[in-house]
Amino acid sequence: MCKNSIWHITVPSLSREVKPYQQRYHTVGRTSMLKTSLALSNLRGFTIVMVVAFHSCIAYLGSQPPSALPFNTPPYGWMANPIVDSERWFGLDLFCAFQYVYLMHLMFFLSGLFVWPSLLRKGGMTFLYDRCVRLGAPFAVGVCLLMPVAYYPVYRVTAADPNWSAFWSHWTALPFWPSGPLWFLSMLLAFNIAVVGFYFFAPRSIEFLGRLTVQAGPHPGRYALTLMVISALAYMPLATLFQPWQWVRFGPFAFQPSFTPPYVVYFFAGLGVGAGGFARGLFEAHGPLARQWFLWLAATPAAFLVWIIPTALIVSRRGPPDLQIVADLGFAVSSATSCFALIALFLRFAAVRRPMLGNLSEQAYGIYLIHYVFVIWLQYALLGVALFAVIKAAIVFIGSLTLSWAISAVTFRIPLVKRLVSAKPRELVRER
Repeated sequence: MCKNSIWHITVPSLSREVKPYQQRYHTVGRTSMLKTSLALSNLRGFTIVMVVAFHSCIAYLGSQPPSALPFNTPPYGWMANPIVDSERWFGLDLFCAFQYVYLMHLMFFLSGLFVWPSLLRKGGMTFLYDRCVRLGAPFAVGVCLLMPVAYYPVYRVTAADPNWSAFWSHWTALPFWPSGPLWFLSMLLAFNIAVVGFYFFAPRSIEFLGRLTVQAGPHPGRYALTLMVISALAYMPLATLFQPWQWVRFGPFAFQPSFTPPYVVYFFAGLGVGAGGFARGLFEAHGPLARQWFLWLAATPAAFLVWIIPTALIVSRRGPPDLQIVADLGFAVSSATSCFALIALFLRFAAVRRPMLGNLSEQAYGIYLIHYVFVIWLQYALLGVALFAVIKAAIVFIGSLTLSWAISAVTFRIPLVKRLVSAKPRELVRER
């Protein structure tokens, strides 16, 4: 997306039962749609900042293992805790726990918003080719080239022979190929392929989902409650079998069994909002959700406590077994509440051009691809440095965000790279 453009918006035709609602909000017009697009663009920039901040803090959590984990020994705990620093601060645990609850749900939700309009505009095969190029190719390049560089310091911490050749021998001997945060791209590609299947074989199901979303516009609380219930039903069965930190890996592909179903729910929730016309209904710039921002903001810490308190009791082995059900329900409630609070805040206060957030939004994909290399190397460089944990985390965050942002801005001007990861300039708004 170029600096002064907004995501292309295509609003599919709606059925007769929602036409009165559509006509009621038709006067929202171009200005309101532009405001919604700006708010979502700014939210995208904010989200990538939170991703970098989350990864930057992991080395300094009080819940980290007491020492660095061995590179070659199952269950390969260094995948979750790449660098283990002796400096810790409990406040960073709370920050990361909060991001852990909502961040990936929000990313899948935002990723689903523009899928259906793009699919209708391009057609199934062109859209599928475009997704494979924009998601599959960077995933392959990142896994093969960036991830070995990113994880090399993790090996050096416990290695008898720290040379690259020794690392490469150990790396290729692993029973999987670590993909780091790039797992998100492979899962997103799988979700997009599934939507193409709906496009060819059951397009009316997505249109129906869009109509339901439009009808929910005046009642964001009811919509959020429905999302909470569905995501809880999707999450809880597998949560009884798999811990949140457990992954399934095969080759370069990885996913969390307990979290994958709610990720599907949030992606298709975003797909439904986009299919119904996201600048109308729920995401109307001056709609009920934007006006209720304070209620959502106030509910966010309360919902977080509903999850974090029983979870802390379970981890410390002080709670009864049934407390896990409360924690799982709290997780679903907190995820939806946090997502809606952020969307409401940005619709209310960030529906204008913000140069920094706008530029971050443009470079978000590139930052996501690159930042993990800088995060781990900076955490490794600060091992043994006598600084407080929060200062180290701040240095890693600022350094990683600045370097990945700058490299993204420069590197992705190269035509071939730009073809892979950069959005093309679009019209501001075009209704269908």
